[in-house]
Amino acid sequence: MSGDKISDIQAFLQVARERSFTRAAAQLGVSQSALSHTIRALEARLGLRLLTRTTRSVAPTEAGERLIQRVVPRFEAIAEELASFEELRDKPAGTVRITTPDFAANTILWPKLSKLQPKYPKLKIEVAIEPGLTDIVADRFDAGVRFGDQISKGMTAVRISPDIRMVIVGAPSYLKGRPLPRTPSDLTAHECINMRFSVRGGEYAWELKKGKRNLQVRVQGPWTFNSIYPVIDAALAGFGLAYMPEELALPHIRSGRLQTVLKDWCPTFPGLHLFFASQRQSSPALSLVVEALRYRR
Repeated sequence: MSGDKISDIQAFLQVARERSFTRAAAQLGVSQSALSHTIRALEARLGLRLLTRTTRSVAPTEAGERLIQRVVPRFEAIAEELASFEELRDKPAGTVRITTPDFAANTILWPKLSKLQPKYPKLKIEVAIEPGLTDIVADRFDAGVRFGDQISKGMTAVRISPDIRMVIVGAPSYLKGRPLPRTPSDLTAHECINMRFSVRGGEYAWELKKGKRNLQVRVQGPWTFNSIYPVIDAALAGFGLAYMPEELALPHIRSGRLQTVLKDWCPTFPGLHLFFASQRQSSPALSLVVEALRYRR
């Protein structure tokens, strides 16, 4: 049914409800003559008289009453459905799938989203912990979390953390009796705990920086993990030096369980960002997650 036919029926219902062309016209914001013309045109299309008109009143005919009984419940159902869509806007629903490194999941996503989700019971959040760089479009994720300099062009990115400094640390039990590394090349004489971001990829080269010098150092050691938390455990257990976000190392540095080396070579990376394809931004559920995670200084 075309939009003008729907509006004609709505006009008829308003006249039937008010029992007056004058009052109905005022409610609809049209002239009385225009409203009369609309009702006559509707009656002509249906081939039925819908209203009985006298000089003092207007009342539905038998056909008009039947139309009211059939149409009003359907219009009310449509109004309820439209209202439910408005409620979705205010109370987003659906699943938001996010791929993220474990560090971001533990320190940012969980603390913030665990407070958000109970407020929106119909919101579901799926977090996939993956150390490698994931194609969120091909793998059907709504969003991903990576350092700001790792995000592909064409993606919308929202900062969710401050800049992140990296550190190289070792346990006192490991460093005892060993010469401390003074330059990156000294790392070759040490046992180092490695990360591998993908089963098909190589071991991660430690990214070091001093002034304008940038180095990628491939280290060797007996342990390799694809998660940062076993790396921390191995370092605490004295298996070697480890490269990690300073935020994760600080509690152990303050307690004396870890100590830093090569401080002047440890870089700072642009903070973690939530990124997503631009067309996904209109999703109310994703918008809610974005605002919950957005970093505010």
